[in-house]
Amino acid sequence: MDINEELVTTAEAARITTLAVSTLEGMRIRGGGPRYIKLGRRVVYRRSDLLAFAANNLRKSTSDAGAARNGGAR
Repeated sequence: MDINEELVTTAEAARITTLAVSTLEGMRIRGGGPRYIKLGRRVVYRRSDLLAFAANNLRKSTSDAGAARNGGAR
């Protein structure tokens, strides 16, 4: 991890991803959400992981399975 990389709270991550805080919390339980870091009882996200999560969910149409499901092939 880059020591200078910005870490953000769940509330900030929700703003960046436009997801609800409760959605991010649920994704941490069920999986499938952005990578996160546990620091004691605190949860933080790297900004780069949030942007990678968004990029992995990029679609061209509603029938597009996306990079996460088809190995990144387009």
